[in-house]
Amino acid sequence: MPKASEIKKGFAIESNGKTLLVKDIEVTTPGGRGGAKIYKMRCTDLNTGARVDERYKSDDVVETVEMNKRAVVYSYADGDEHIFMDNEDYSQYTFKHNEVEDELLFINEDTQGIHLILINGSAVGIELPSSVELVIEETDPSIKGASASARTKPARFASGLVIQVPEYIATGDRVIINTTERKYMSRA
Repeated sequence: MPKASEIKKGFAIESNGKTLLVKDIEVTTPGGRGGAKIYKMRCTDLNTGARVDERYKSDDVVETVEMNKRAVVYSYADGDEHIFMDNEDYSQYTFKHNEVEDELLFINEDTQGIHLILINGSAVGIELPSSVELVIEETDPSIKGASASARTKPARFASGLVIQVPEYIATGDRVIINTTERKYMSRA
């Protein structure tokens, strides 16, 4: 069984008799010498859908749940539901908007590398690729000669995502975004 420091976003863990899907991990280091890092994991209870916070020290052993991943593509939205289609057998998986709300910020019809997380044959979540390519829908006008400075400005995408980009980036530019850190990486 892995230690808490080896758990990543998207893992399924067993805690207090509940199966939890790790949505986010926050690492803190106590101020004292030799203090072990503390991993605060924001999870979703797969049975109830409730949000649960779990805390572990870096050397705590965490029980993981066996899961499978399948390559999928975003198909369409139907009201409050979002449908993803399996790349191999074309079966469809439906998620409520609140179940995949954070992931939808990085997804459009062209996004490749999305994986469906299956536990005991049922779909419990999606895993994003490490980076995605999106088109900037709105940002302040670019400033000529601004490439030497490290100043940034907000940019909004069609999905509603807002991140900071360098000043020389303009509306309509295709950029690559790190999905884990929610940061601009480069032009596409």
